[in-house]
Order: sequence, then structure tokens, then C-alpha cells
Amino acid sequence: TVIFTRVATKDLHKPISILFCNLAFSDLFTSFSGFWISMLFITNPDITIFGSKDMLAPYALYTMSILSTIYNLVSIGIERYLAVAESMKTRFRVARNHSIAAVFINWVLAFFLGCLPLMGWNCLHTGKNVSVLYSPFCVDYLIFIGIPNVVVAFIIPFFTYLRIIIILRKRKLRMKACGQATGTYKSAEIQVARTSIFIWLLTLISYAPFFAGAIFDATNYRCHVDLYPGVYIFRNCTAMLITMNCLGNPIIYTLKVKTLGAKLMALKCLSTNR
Repeated sequence: TVIFTRVATKDLHKPISILFCNLAFSDLFTSFSGFWISMLFITNPDITIFGSKDMLAPYALYTMSILSTIYNLVSIGIERYLAVAESMKTRFRVARNHSIAAVFINWVLAFFLGCLPLMGWNCLHTGKNVSVLYSPFCVDYLIFIGIPNVVVAFIIPFFTYLRIIIILRKRKLRMKACGQATGTYKSAEIQVARTSIFIWLLTLISYAPFFAGAIFDATNYRCHVDLYPGVYIFRNCTAMLITMNCLGNPIIYTLKVKTLGAKLMALKCLSTNR
């Protein structure tokens, strides 16, 4: 629904809309790859527990989709910061070319990192350092992928949205000192704060268990059979939470974007009138 609406509506062909549409594509691929893994689990549960060559492609697509989603969320946060921070300046504007370049870089990076197991970084033949939850992936690959990207997913959006709130508050205080109305800035500040809280909670609930599973993989040395079925129920729950993130993103970034966009446009119109 998000993709078709964005493509069909000409008024939504803006730089931020390109990022929103690409986020919807990433969520679609994440859901598709999760469905693929679920079908493999239903038809042949053993290969999803003990690992098989057949699991490399769906796990690689799953990893690539998750990484693309994370990079898109970071790109949206940076774009929102630039839209607010530069709203009173004319020397720089986020154009469609910038968004297209960001989308291209996000997918290239996600594709390269996600396909490393297909290029040979797996434990199919060695049998050492193999992941318990995501066999035949290697533990060091999961740590290499998991820790940096989880840090990126939490740190960069935190600073970008916090910086937006600080900028709006400073402008509100500046206008209040001049005796001008500050209702627009106050509304925008509340909306950004509310949206950023939703983003943080959704990201925390969705990816923290997956990160905990990667840490468990790195510190666990027991066999697959010894951990069955509790650990694999936990793994399935982490996949469900990531899917819930795909469902939550359109709610946060699409249904609420009209209100947030109206506030940002009001800020630009106000600065233009001044």
C-alpha cells in the first residue's frame, strides 16, 4: 500500500518520499525472506536447526533486507535533521539526487555485507565457530554484522532526532523573546519528540533480542540438540519481532508523516515570510 501510494501520487515524489518508499521495499523484502525461512522450517525443520546449504540464500536475503532497513532508517533521520537544520538557509537543500544516491549506497552496502556468506564466509565445511541459531553462518560473521549495525541503528537516530528537538526549542525560545507566536514550533517539537520515542521503542523491541542472540552465539559452546527447543523458540520470536518492525515502520513513517511534514512546511513558510 505504501509503495503504490507513493508511486501513484505525484505530490509525494519528494526526496523524503523516496526514502520512505525505499524503506517500504526493504520491509517487503524482509517479510518475504522471513516467509521463505518459515516455509523451510515447516517443510524441513532440521535444516533450519542444524544448518544446510539451502539456508544460505534465504539467510543472506534476510540479512541484506534487515541491513537495508537499518540504513534507510538512519538515512531518514539524517534527512529530517538536514530539513530542519537548513530550513533557514539557502546554500543547501536535500534534493532528489541526494536521496537516490543514499538509496543506492544503502542497497550496495547491504547487498555486499549480506552476501558475504554466499561468497565463502560460512561454516558449511569447517564445522568450527558455527552459529547455533543461524547455522551455517559463522559466529564471527554475526558479530561482525550485528554489533556495528545495532550501534548505528541506535546511536545515529538518537543524535539526529535529539538535535532536531534542540534546534526547534532554540528557535521557539528566540521567537518567544521577540514576542512572536511560538505555537508552530511547539507543535513541531512535540511531534518530533513523540515520533522519535516511537522510533526508539520500536527499534529497541525489534532488534535488541536479535542482538542478544548474537551475543549468546558468541558465548555458547553447546551442541544444537542440547539447546532444543527453547533456544529455537527464542530465535523464532526474534524473527517475529523483526517482522513486527516491518509492520510498524509504515505506521510511524507514513501515517504520521503528514502531520510532521505539515509542521516542517509551516516552519519553512514562516522563515520565508520573515
